[in-house]
Amino acid sequence: MRRFLPVLFVLVFCPILVAQQMNNDAVIKMAKAGLSDDVIVATIGSSPGSYSTTADGLIALKQAGVSDKVIAAIVAKNTSTAPATAPAANGLPKGIADVGVYYKDKSGAWTPLMPEMVDFKSGGGGLFKTIASAGVLKGDVNGNVQGAHAKLTLNFPVDLAVYVPEGTAITEYQLLRMHSNSDTRQFLAATGGVLHTTNGAKRDSVEFQSEELSPRVFQITLKEALGAGEYGLLPPGSNGNSGKIYAASIIQ
Repeated sequence: MRRFLPVLFVLVFCPILVAQQMNNDAVIKMAKAGLSDDVIVATIGSSPGSYSTTADGLIALKQAGVSDKVIAAIVAKNTSTAPATAPAANGLPKGIADVGVYYKDKSGAWTPLMPEMVDFKSGGGGLFKTIASAGVLKGDVNGNVQGAHAKLTLNFPVDLAVYVPEGTAITEYQLLRMHSNSDTRQFLAATGGVLHTTNGAKRDSVEFQSEELSPRVFQITLKEALGAGEYGLLPPGSNGNSGKIYAASIIQ
């Protein structure tokens, strides 16, 4: 009987030991092995694990071929064990780890908002011929983002959390109303992160109030009074030939 005990131990506890090893690398291995999304999602849901859901962690998963469905399951799993408002070990709100922008999902968890690329053109160039009636002044920057709508759709009210870089103020960010064409979204922004320096930039900029959640982390709440549409949060320094914007389609 004694010689069978080690075998019994392995049979009983091996699945538990394997389950405890679930992390980003394990998910990538499962995806590359050809397991279906349903199988991977079920494993994530039923097994303990520790996952990196920072912006870099999620991008690494995507680049490794992990589907959006599986990534969403990882994010949900990683935030289900504690309230979204509970502070993490580093003193930041739960779910916020790296500099960037986050949105509060339906479960109340802070989820990374992936940035989109912006092409910029100074002055009154051709990007705004379709909405030229607003007028573009010399100090303005035209921004052009691919796609008529953002990849992310949210409902009012929208809560955003911005983890700003060291030495950067939340007031240096610009909240912008974007205009959709057939295959692009466009906006006017003030150069240098200074709001309302010209009439053109003032047209697309949206005033916002912020609340400090923790050092360098600020919450912005967008309410229904803004009206449905395409919105983007432009970080400071995005005034060269290209940059990034954190965008969302917001519906009533």
